[in-house]
Amino acid sequence: MTDTQDTNLPKMEGGLEDVKQAVEVPAEAPVEAQEPAVVEEAVAEVKATVEEAVADVVAEEEAVAEEAVAKEAAEAQEALETAALNESVHKLTKAEILDRLKEIAEDVSKSSKAEIDSLKQNFYRLHNSEVEAAKHAFLEGGGNEEDFVPTPDADEDVFKQVMAVVKEKRSQLNAEEEKEREKNYQIKLAIIEELKELIESTGDPNKNYNEFKKLQQQWHEVTLIPLTKANELWKNYQMYVEKFYDLLKLNNEFREYDFKKNLEIKTRLCEAAEKLLDEEDVVAAFHHLQKLHQEYRDTGPVAKELRDEIWARFKAASTQLNKKHQQYFEKQKEAEQENLDKKTVICEIVEGIDYSKLNGFQAWDKMTQEIIALQNKWKTIGFAPQKMNVKIFERFRGACDEFFKKKSEYFKAAKARMNENLEKKRALVERVEALKDSKEWKETAEELVKIQKEWKSIGPVAKRYSDALWKRFIAACDYFFEQKGEATSSKRSVEGENLKRKKAIIEELKELLNKEESEENTQQIHKLMAEWNEVGHVPFKEKDKIYEQYRALVDKLHKTFNLSMASKKINKFRAAVSKAQETGIQAVYREREKLVRNYENLLSELHTYENNFGFLNATSKSGSSLLTELSKKMDKLKTEIEAAKEKIRHIDEDIQKENEKAE
Repeated sequence: MTDTQDTNLPKMEGGLEDVKQAVEVPAEAPVEAQEPAVVEEAVAEVKATVEEAVADVVAEEEAVAEEAVAKEAAEAQEALETAALNESVHKLTKAEILDRLKEIAEDVSKSSKAEIDSLKQNFYRLHNSEVEAAKHAFLEGGGNEEDFVPTPDADEDVFKQVMAVVKEKRSQLNAEEEKEREKNYQIKLAIIEELKELIESTGDPNKNYNEFKKLQQQWHEVTLIPLTKANELWKNYQMYVEKFYDLLKLNNEFREYDFKKNLEIKTRLCEAAEKLLDEEDVVAAFHHLQKLHQEYRDTGPVAKELRDEIWARFKAASTQLNKKHQQYFEKQKEAEQENLDKKTVICEIVEGIDYSKLNGFQAWDKMTQEIIALQNKWKTIGFAPQKMNVKIFERFRGACDEFFKKKSEYFKAAKARMNENLEKKRALVERVEALKDSKEWKETAEELVKIQKEWKSIGPVAKRYSDALWKRFIAACDYFFEQKGEATSSKRSVEGENLKRKKAIIEELKELLNKEESEENTQQIHKLMAEWNEVGHVPFKEKDKIYEQYRALVDKLHKTFNLSMASKKINKFRAAVSKAQETGIQAVYREREKLVRNYENLLSELHTYENNFGFLNATSKSGSSLLTELSKKMDKLKTEIEAAKEKIRHIDEDIQKENEKAE
């Protein structure tokens, strides 16, 4: 693990001869004095070599373990970078994807296979979304699914052409790179062979050392090699580097100086790794750590007594940063799993729709808005785990497709029913228009009432026809009943008597204002209010004045006697109906028609909430709060429904009284 440059070597004074003297016994010494010293020195060198070899084996084992950790971390980093790349490409439009592919086609070496695959996947995701949108629009417009033919996409043709160029150039680039890797592999094998020769050489040590440094420089300048051969090649190279150091009998100052410089480099790398622990961007810090590991690996050994210590320091910082990175990765996985759970709940809601309860355009339109809201909610949720992201989207899209398919089928059938209803109502309009000039008051009135009931039993028609038909229908009915009312001259005297009775009721109510609150007085108020509602029409000129007096007086009594709000609303409603009767029975029928429509709408809305209440998941906090809100709305709707039923009942009683009077 030595990579010290020649420029780092200390300057030796006295030249090569002084170097030799530092490591060899003087030649002029007597043989008898030289041999014991040589033997002793040889024994010491062998012992030192064995100790260093043991230390190097330990260092090698640590390096292998370090390399395994680095490999695992690199794989995790690659997964994160791929996810980040996919997320970035996911935001691009089709035009931006094509622009990026054209840039890559100019120089394919500036892009990775992962980016090209992501661009391809997201282009067809957008292309398929456009096709699906066009299909939905076609089905919404009344078309049949089997008749749908996608419009040719000019962008897809451009995409295929550019991809063909990219594919061809990448193939050429890969072939060239593979040749380069194989060539570099042979170069590094040759460097190892030259190292072997240096180890076995008995030539000039200084010259051998300089040659060794050149070989190291050449080794590091050659980068790309076949990945499958890289590890074994590096182990062989490292083995011969260590042997060279162990066997080198050069000036000890060179070796100690090399150890010192390597210690400085590795200390700096330890400090850099420790500083990364304070980096907020864990992914960037982890990426930087891999570069520090590579530099540490390429740096030569330090003194034997410091090897364990410096490696333990660097390894400790690396372990802590790897742990932070792993925790970050786990949080990322937890967030993706949470996103998957949220998307699963949305899928279950759409899949759980009870189509049997979607009766009427309003119910379908309301459910459509809820589906669109869920689709918008889906877009705000981040990515699910990679292996499930496409599957959960396909599940959601399938559920939405099923809803819009059934909606299209319902609207087609409803359109046919509305056309039938239109013809039935047109026939009824023609019948009432033929009867409006009849002078047979009783018989015609009965016939018109029957026709009105038949009208109510017929379902809805298209909006563009319904208002005009209704105006014709009600105008003919009103005309007849107005003529009938004018023909009944005796009603004026009755209206006068009714006016006197209502004035008397007002006087009696005024007297109750000065009395204390009691059950008896409260019952008397209700009795008088009931009598007021039973009294018939008053003269037209007096009706507004007498009604205003009555309403103001009743409001005061309600405030004084604290009558129930529901009773107050019903009494006000009955008073309003009584006033409306004075303009003709048709006003009452119109009021009843409005109430019935409101009643049906309230029922439909209640059914929708009950349906949603059935498939909502209450396990999450958001699901629980939504269930509570739905429950409150359902209770309010039930109260309004009961009030509407009560009002309809009162109107039916008044209509029955009017029919009995007419008879």
